[in-house]
Amino acid sequence: MATATGPPPPHDLNTFPDGLRGRRILLCTESFGPVNGVSRTTLMLVNHLRSHGAFVAVVAPDNHTKANTFAPVRTEDVGATYRQEVRLTGYPLPFNPELSIVYPVRLSALYQRTFGGPPDLIYLASPASLGFQVMLQLRKHSAESQVPIISNFQTDLAGYCKILFPGALGSFASWMFARTQGYLFSHPSVKTIFYPSSFVRRYLEGVAGVQGEKLDILRRGVSTEGFNPARRSEALRKKWAPNGELILFTCSRLAGEKGFEFLAQAASELDRRGFNFKLVIVGGNRNTLVEQEVKEMFGSLREKKKVIFTGFKVGDDLTAHYASADVFLHCSITETFGLVVLEAMASAVPVVARDEGGPSDIVEHGKTGYLIPPHDLGGFVEKVIELGRSAQLRERLSRESHARACEATWEKIGNKVAWRMTDAIEKRETERADRKLSTTATISSAGVPTYGWLLMSGALRQLVVLGIVDAKLVIGLCTILGIWVGVSVYLVVSKVGHLAKALRPRTSARMRFLSGTF
Repeated sequence: MATATGPPPPHDLNTFPDGLRGRRILLCTESFGPVNGVSRTTLMLVNHLRSHGAFVAVVAPDNHTKANTFAPVRTEDVGATYRQEVRLTGYPLPFNPELSIVYPVRLSALYQRTFGGPPDLIYLASPASLGFQVMLQLRKHSAESQVPIISNFQTDLAGYCKILFPGALGSFASWMFARTQGYLFSHPSVKTIFYPSSFVRRYLEGVAGVQGEKLDILRRGVSTEGFNPARRSEALRKKWAPNGELILFTCSRLAGEKGFEFLAQAASELDRRGFNFKLVIVGGNRNTLVEQEVKEMFGSLREKKKVIFTGFKVGDDLTAHYASADVFLHCSITETFGLVVLEAMASAVPVVARDEGGPSDIVEHGKTGYLIPPHDLGGFVEKVIELGRSAQLRERLSRESHARACEATWEKIGNKVAWRMTDAIEKRETERADRKLSTTATISSAGVPTYGWLLMSGALRQLVVLGIVDAKLVIGLCTILGIWVGVSVYLVVSKVGHLAKALRPRTSARMRFLSGTF
């Protein structure tokens, strides 16, 4: 059991804590299911906790897919009110429709819709629109009724802002996200913030100003049963590279922030030097206009059939694609971890990556692959050519990559989270017991938030009449509202821009027809 101060004692990560069995965990995530690396990681954790007897209720935005997200478990032991998954409505992002900005929702409503009352612990996976709401509302619960929070910081929202928003607007949005995250994470209800790489810790401590004692590193695991060299398909290789070309591979959502401009430049330079290759790109984007913009970056390479876009792949099909490649190329510089890199290594495929973000902690330069300075296009291309010319070098890096990936097991990672959850729950129960012994004072607002939420009936009237709103809460509310307004304006402008691009070819063709140039 954790003490009142300092980090919890070390635990045996080979065992699951008995103290978490039968506990109620409210897990709020911005995406859930087969959507991206973050959501796949969250899904693995949910299945791990449930398989060991913890009751986990997942709250997430609608991902606009019909895919089954998890294997249901028996619920009779926890009562009729327990719902394993609750989907919320929101506004889908135009550049990534699988993700949504969740509309305002009451925390008390989430309690009722999942367990019929407060859970033992709240877990926030990569908090953004939903996680921010949860943390902000929990601040106005009494100390007695504040449910402990554990958060997993998996998405660099500030970094995305710098790429997605133009110029000064991107810098301002990035600064705003950092300030908001620092404010929310600093509250005593947030007990632990997991981070995946040293890059993220530097951001949380140095930029967001989060207390270092709350931070704990949490790597990601990989299923070595699924991702392994035995999945290699000679039929796929023959289909992609009938003339024995070196097969370069990447797997990512097709979006500008994933480094595709850099990848296109690297592929063009390889082609200019006469290097014999095929570049296979797995992934897509449900916004077809964004996907088309990425594909157009590769220009004449597509006409030469040097680049192959396969679309989305899942399951055995996905693992076969990984294992059938020769070299994995990772060009994104916004990844907090980079699960695709670990999946490539587990498939015994050496990696060439830009030395920024999570991959810097995964790839061991010269042993499992190569790390290249983020803007060194020439160095990136040279390493690809070096690997292409030496089958012996590729074989050595492949063995090392696979061995390193096999050390990252989901079992230990899931158990580490479970132990932290157990520590937080037991610490809260101890503190509540101590308070009962030391005071008999009545807690006027136990268990019930004293205010509604944005746009909810009577919310602002409650804030004014009750007179209990401190300045920091007002600032927090205004900040979140400002972010929503700013993002909403950006979404509208972005959608209009994409619509204009879609209509432009038709308009141009019509004008040429009317002018007689056909």
